[in-house]
Amino acid sequence: MSNLTSSIDPACAARSSLTRPEASKPAPAGPGAGLPTALDADLERRFGGIDRLYGAGAWHVLARLRVVVAGIGGVGSWCAEALARSGVGAITLVDMDHIAESNVNRQAHALGSTLGQAKISAMAARVRDINPACQVHEIDDFVSAENIADILRTAAGRDADGGTGLGVSADVGAGDTGVGDADGPSGPILLDCTDQVPAKIAMILTARAQGWPVLVCGGAGGKTDALTLRAGDLSVATHDALLARIRQQLRQRHGYPKGGAAGGRPRHRVPRMGVPCLWLDQPVILPSAWADPAAACALASEPGTAAPGAPAASASKAGSAVPAAPQGLSCAGYGSIVTVTAAMGLTAANWAIQQALVRARQRAPLA
Repeated sequence: MSNLTSSIDPACAARSSLTRPEASKPAPAGPGAGLPTALDADLERRFGGIDRLYGAGAWHVLARLRVVVAGIGGVGSWCAEALARSGVGAITLVDMDHIAESNVNRQAHALGSTLGQAKISAMAARVRDINPACQVHEIDDFVSAENIADILRTAAGRDADGGTGLGVSADVGAGDTGVGDADGPSGPILLDCTDQVPAKIAMILTARAQGWPVLVCGGAGGKTDALTLRAGDLSVATHDALLARIRQQLRQRHGYPKGGAAGGRPRHRVPRMGVPCLWLDQPVILPSAWADPAAACALASEPGTAAPGAPAASASKAGSAVPAAPQGLSCAGYGSIVTVTAAMGLTAANWAIQQALVRARQRAPLA
């Protein structure tokens, strides 16, 4: 395979010839205590397989790559794990949730020892343990239209004045991120692993305005067959209510090309929307409780648990209303399994890696 050429930050290009810290030095204290440092680790040995697969210089390309992973759950945690194990140099983790016992069946950072921890903190520690040279930025927040600009600026390593610091100004709108050309012509890569429509739309619109690559992950709950995973444009995604709602709102409110011609007539060829997505081409499997009015009533006893597409409330024999089914991937919502959520997360990470390598080839044409 032809070689890829790229410069690399010296910290990310540490070699086995680097001296290790003296044994007499005191052990570090704090959250990172006991974790290897960039000087401890033989990074060439850890990530040399990247060059053997893609060609000399590929690892250096990934060591310069910046990726934002929004949503550190069943999909996003495995995505971040794969990026770390691929030697990616800077990863921004965005989430405000904490690890619960119900996360253990599908989330990489969910362990008995991490219950109650912030997801970004547990994942950050895991990433640093895998790749001590990786710059990990933790953003303890959920993505919204109001904060997406600041998140992206932080990921690009720019301060409010366009410098190289990580300061973030809260008074910049979504239309002006102040993000420059941090990693070549397209800047950092955004991987959307969230499950909220407003957050996904905010990321799509901001990435389009800035010319950043973005990949949108569909729903992984209620799916059992990882072999039905598909990649393609949002316009052709099927069996995914979350992506369908996003598609509808982008077409109705943001000028994206519609699927039908004037008068509602179907088109022979649906125009592409330019939004890369992952989805599972499998009908969703609803929890058995949703079909059992009594069980659904017990599970949905708290307000705000109605799920889009769930069975509508109906009257029981006693005349009382049965609440709609619970929402999401919680223990009382859609069922989930790691073989599906991890497959989607690993595929999202692979998409980012391929984007970075393609960019590198475009900057330095192969011989």
